[in-house]
Order: sequence, then structure tokens, then C-alpha cells
Amino acid sequence: MRTLLFRSLIATPLSQPVPKPAADALSAALGAQLDRAAQRRLGRSVAIRALDAGSCNGCELELNALGNAFYDLERFGLRFVASPRHADVLLVTGPVTANMREALERTYQAMPGPKWVVAAGACAIDGGIFAGSYAVHGGAGAVLPVDLRLPGCPPRPLELLQGLLALMEPSSASRPSARAWSDLRLG
Repeated sequence: MRTLLFRSLIATPLSQPVPKPAADALSAALGAQLDRAAQRRLGRSVAIRALDAGSCNGCELELNALGNAFYDLERFGLRFVASPRHADVLLVTGPVTANMREALERTYQAMPGPKWVVAAGACAIDGGIFAGSYAVHGGAGAVLPVDLRLPGCPPRPLELLQGLLALMEPSSASRPSARAWSDLRLG
């Protein structure tokens, strides 16, 4: 135990390197663009209700990163809300499990219009590694009409921002079919 303590005293901290200025500028530009699109579309900022339908929590970690000091979602007017009655976007992570299906449906029904559903992550799209399990109904599309699919295991915070921006663009006003991430790459 003592050797472990001494090693930790002389070891360098295990932290992420400082992000490159270009990455910070990209997230700032995306966020500002998203704020303008939300103001045009809704006349106010976007409220997001995140719902974990049975995931491994990898996607939730990336969602939490959107609130940290680096991405700081709030500076762009985006915010996570606790009540579906205040939400514009339902962001679903994880496969829809048998125990969460009713909660997902009720959350969607409680949301006022206009409302959008985003399936974030491979599990929310089609069940991911949990597909075929007796306890899983599949992805969010098996239960709700999905407006946007963001693949990845998990999708990175910048990809989440890009997806939300694409969702707020006027071209996504109708819901002919769920848009795939490949249609949304912004650069």
C-alpha cells in the first residue's frame, strides 16, 4: 500500500491534454449556429429531455460531457430539462427494454408539439449489441417515430451538437422518414 501511495505522489496526473483551439472554435461555431437555428425555428432555446431506455451508460457519459466547461451547452441556449412537458427534443439512448417501453411512450405523449425524437447511439437505433435479447424491443424506432439517428457507440459530443443543429434546420420540418447521420455531415 505504501508503494502505491509513493508512486501516486511522483506520477504525473492522468488527465486529458488541453484541446486544440480549432476543436474549441468548431464547437463554439456549431453551438452558435444551433442557437440561431433554434431561435428561427422555435423562437426560443431548445429544451432536451434525455431518456435512457436501457443502455450501458456510454451515451449518457457523452451527454454529460455536453454540460462540462469545455462544451458548455448552456452558453448556446440548449438545456436539459427534467420534465417532458418542457421538452422540444426527446433524446433516447440505449435499446428499448421491456421495462422502459411504457415510460418511453408516456414521456413522448407528455411532450408538447412541435417535438422531435433523436435516437443517439447504435443501441437506440436498432438495439445495438443488445438486439435479439428477450428483454429488448429494439431501437427507439420500434416504439416511436424517430426524426434523427446518430450512430456511434457512443456518439461524440460534437456529433450530438451537429445532429441537434441538423434537426433544427428548416429542411427537417417534415417527418417523411428518420434521417441518417450520413445525410447530416456538416464538414
